[in-house]
Amino acid sequence: MLDGINDALLIYNPASGRRQHRRFAEVELAAQMLTAAGIRTELAPTHGPNSATDIARLAVEKRRGMVIACGGDGTVNEVVNGLAGSDVPMALLPAGTANILAKELRIPWDIPHAAKLIPNSRIRRVALGQVAPPNGNGSKSSAIPKGGRYFVCVGGAGPDGAIVNGVNGDLKKTAGQLAYWAEGFRQLFSYNFPPMKVRSNGNEHSATTIVVGRTVNYGGPFKITTGASLYDNSFEIVTNSMTSRLGYASCLPALLTG
Repeated sequence: MLDGINDALLIYNPASGRRQHRRFAEVELAAQMLTAAGIRTELAPTHGPNSATDIARLAVEKRRGMVIACGGDGTVNEVVNGLAGSDVPMALLPAGTANILAKELRIPWDIPHAAKLIPNSRIRRVALGQVAPPNGNGSKSSAIPKGGRYFVCVGGAGPDGAIVNGVNGDLKKTAGQLAYWAEGFRQLFSYNFPPMKVRSNGNEHSATTIVVGRTVNYGGPFKITTGASLYDNSFEIVTNSMTSRLGYASCLPALLTG
């Protein structure tokens, strides 16, 4: 049992994933199950980009016992940014198009089933990654605010970032993970592979792709940072210096087989 935690705020994204028509019924059932288990749970739907961060910050201010994130990778990231640095723990109910953290923690992709696990779970503190603009200077065109943005699983730059940033939101709602494959195919013919400098442990080299992992799992079926651990205070960094489109395409079979 989660000692001392008797209330929770369940932040859910009603627009995530392809099962939106069932989402409210599932989260309402989850809230009822948690309340019956002694954790009084209130629902808080998101209402646009970054609203989950604002809701999570308010939960910290009001000293909620726990925040439960229900959604995909984007919703989880927003909640993490609202809770970062606080003592309010986060639980997870997988939904959305993809959910790397749920896969890493082996949480079942079923909201009521996942809710059953929460009362008997244990709290563990994990380190976060942070992405920040050079010299702390944000820009209106950047998704990264002036003070930076935290991440709990994976950060990426290069084609990786271009695919996530460019994926079609409407296609994602109807086609799920296939939308990322479609955007990846498009980027294969449009991305210019500019070089970046990578500095780590006193070493520096050039790369056209950088994946910084806190988890073994990556998007979809891929496992890229296979030596990373959510419970270590370190990253695993995987880089690629290819500039050939055909070369990048040839890497896919190796990634798919681990």
